[in-house]
Formats: sequence, C-alpha cells, structure tokens
Amino acid sequence: MKYQLFIDTVSQTGVTVVIKQADKLITERFWAGDRQQAEQLLPSILELLTEQQLGWSDLEAIQVANQAGSFTSLRIGVVTANALAYALDLPVTGTGGQLLKSDGYQIIEPEYSGQPNITIKKIVK
Repeated sequence: MKYQLFIDTVSQTGVTVVIKQADKLITERFWAGDRQQAEQLLPSILELLTEQQLGWSDLEAIQVANQAGSFTSLRIGVVTANALAYALDLPVTGTGGQLLKSDGYQIIEPEYSGQPNITIKKIVK
C-alpha cells in the first residue's frame, strides 16, 4: 500500500511533516522555529521516510498547506511540494485553492492572506 506526504510550513511556529496511509497517521514530525525551514524541510522528509523504511517511490501523493501563514513560509512549503510532485510524477493537492495544470503536470498555488511586506521598511523605535 502506498503513502501520502503532508507538508505544513504555515500552521504553527515551525514545520510539520506527516506520512499517512489512507487516513491513518503513520508518523509525524514537528520542529519549532521560523528560520531555516527551507534548509531543514527536505532532509527532514528524507529522515522521516528512512525511519519508516520507506523511499520516495513509496509515496503516491503529496498534500501541502497552501493558505495563510507568512509569505516566505507559505512559499517554502508550496514550492517544495510542487517540486517533489513534479520530480516524482505524483499528484499534489492543497488544503485550499485551485489546482493548476501546466504542460501536463499539476501545481498548487499559494493563497496569500495579504500583500507581501518584504520591501516595506521597518521603523526602528
């Protein structure tokens, strides 16, 4: 039986990665912190698969939290899920929003709760 990977970089102050089989939770990992999500996400997924004696080929689908959260953390999760789905030729779904088709493969779009503020100067008091 195949497994599903769930990636959530936006729901808490950290990252949650889950491996499920149908509706049954197989394993879950959370690590706190709002820094180094991009650097830790893929190695953590691989570590979780290895601990369960699974490989990338054991996955049948990927789901990602694709709404709310900060601009950067949202993009980290969505881009990682889309890249893995493309590389592994797997379907990808989001927790909300539209599924897009592009050149024969599907992608999930992030749904932002507001405009990014990465170019707004911060006022130091």
